[in-house]
Amino acid sequence: MSLFWYLLVMAGVTYLIRMLPLTLLQKKIQNRRLRSFLFYVPYACLAAMTFPAILSATESPISAFAALVVAVAVGFAGRGLVTVAACACVTVFVVERLLALL
Repeated sequence: MSLFWYLLVMAGVTYLIRMLPLTLLQKKIQNRRLRSFLFYVPYACLAAMTFPAILSATESPISAFAALVVAVAVGFAGRGLVTVAACACVTVFVVERLLALL
């Protein structure tokens, strides 16, 4: 029964966090600095959640870092998401095999 109450409280808190800004801030935000900050929040949160997982997803942090470097380089080259992911996977595979030989 207590699990139900925990879920109910968590749902309520999540709802309030999303509902309050929508109801309290109905005018367009004019401050350029605040708008810029709010624009980059999703990207910063995504990076903060995925970066630790990237470095711990493989057997060796060396192969994870190599794949990260390759993925960033391929991404900056303007390639699509599937190409970036495929290049990162191939990099992990090759580096893991090279590390196994050593």
